[in-house]
Amino acid sequence: MSGTMKTIRLVYRKSMIGYPQDQRATVRSLGFTRLNQVVERPDTPATRGMVHKVRHLVHIEGQGEINGSQIHEASEASPSSN
Repeated sequence: MSGTMKTIRLVYRKSMIGYPQDQRATVRSLGFTRLNQVVERPDTPATRGMVHKVRHLVHIEGQGEINGSQIHEASEASPSSN
């Protein structure tokens, strides 16, 4: 394995108040303690899975939205037609 590991910068954007305990635990395990905090984590499938679970609370810096997120795509894809 090479000596340099890719990392991703994550930003905690939305409060976890009112969300299930497992999602709160996931946000904490990613290393977040306050809103708008930025952390750098190794870019591994495990980290990507954790980010995907709380994709409505966390953003990947530089990408804006997380690949595969239906939240952002749905709001852009369906304009109101009256």
